[in-house]
Amino acid sequence: MVTKTSPTSAEAMSTPTIEDAPTSSITDRFVSTAEVTVSKIFPAGFGWQSASIVADSAGFEADTLNFALTTGFGDFVGVLSGHTAYYAAKKAVTGSEDINMKAEAQTGFLLASAAFCSGTGWQPIVNCLQGMNLPFASVMAGTWVGCGTLFYLGLRGGRTVFSSMEHIEEPTYENSKNDASLSVAIGGATGFFVGTDAAYLPDQNFLINVVGIADGTPDLTGCAIAGSSTALGFAACQSAFNIAFPAGKCWND
Repeated sequence: MVTKTSPTSAEAMSTPTIEDAPTSSITDRFVSTAEVTVSKIFPAGFGWQSASIVADSAGFEADTLNFALTTGFGDFVGVLSGHTAYYAAKKAVTGSEDINMKAEAQTGFLLASAAFCSGTGWQPIVNCLQGMNLPFASVMAGTWVGCGTLFYLGLRGGRTVFSSMEHIEEPTYENSKNDASLSVAIGGATGFFVGTDAAYLPDQNFLINVVGIADGTPDLTGCAIAGSSTALGFAACQSAFNIAFPAGKCWND
């Protein structure tokens, strides 16, 4: 009988497993953080914003299910295409035989499926919190928690539904811990994405001068700013994890 290799969340981001690298250095953690940011987090924000432009052109209002599903799909496409393109390019440049593109495609699909969940939920969550006239910081925090939770549920559900795939591990207690810490960092990306809304309480939006997308911003520029906002949020949260977590305890060890 052939036993399927079971990747953890660390493997899902194409980094060594805890067993393979129990003494992963902080430098290694920051290198993997940079790779994830470039290959998945920036494309996720870029894809969501691009899809929102498509949804708006189709006449979908921001409070409709069609808008939410369209932007969630944009998130899905951004993560899947960004992940596979990055590792295909890395394999072509380095010639590394350690990069298995079948595994990367399945990994990208799992992560993209989770991103679809958080991406679909982002606008409804923001609409709800802003509709309650909450301070900007509360909207940001609520979105962080809400979308991070949706990403986690998407990962766990994906592991359950797609575990028949060779390179996707079924849900276990061990990978649940890794999935949870990764989801918190993803939540940070979605929280910072709230800063792109330059119209809501601009005097409280401390990110407005960094990632605010004002009316009249060219579409492509807006997409790039959106990607930068998610990249900034993920990098900020994950950097704290990289420093605080003991060796072998962080999802990217």
